Amino acid sequence: MTTTPRLPDAEAASIEIRPLTEARMDDFAAVANPNKREKHCWCLSHRLSAREIKERGAGDRFAAMRSLSAEPIAPGVIAYQDEMPVGWCSISPRSQIPLLAKSKLIRPVDDVDVWSIICMMVRPGYRRQGVNRRMLQGAVDYARSFGAPAVEAYPVDPEGRMDQTMAFVGTRKMFEQVGFEVIGVSDAQASRMPRLIMRRVLGEN
Repeated sequence: MTTTPRLPDAEAASIEIRPLTEARMDDFAAVANPNKREKHCWCLSHRLSAREIKERGAGDRFAAMRSLSAEPIAPGVIAYQDEMPVGWCSISPRSQIPLLAKSKLIRPVDDVDVWSIICMMVRPGYRRQGVNRRMLQGAVDYARSFGAPAVEAYPVDPEGRMDQTMAFVGTRKMFEQVGFEVIGVSDAQASRMPRLIMRRVLGEN
């Protein structure tokens, strides 16, 4: 059984992880789209079709994401450092991420009802400070609170530094630090590198 990695007390104490709710949408925007670009993804590309965005938000992607934040299972978690929103991790049951659920490139390994991490980001100025590790652990804990049997991610394994344009998928090392293990290789690529299938099975630890 994989044990839960323990973070240094100081790091764990300074960073808090909270689910995205309607009341925290401005905090989400501060991380995901601080310049308020109108056609920004808003982390919806895997979740809602153009028709659904029109139905949920009258065509406004931010409003459509707000509607998702009002649902019982949040579309992700926000990392806070001293009450400042500094990170975002998109996590949900795979079955609730339509583009991933029907993907021909990242196919299910088995019948386990996994939750999937599909995007993560940390604000400039807060990177390389342990935010990602704490945020990923918080995302796993959030999935566990809903009884998730396992959490998956689909990162790459770069030899050097990751291309920032594709950094949202994460790296193998990053996920190994919080207890994920490689269980397969998908047919998808990021920065011309194969995206791995990594999983953390959830139990008592």
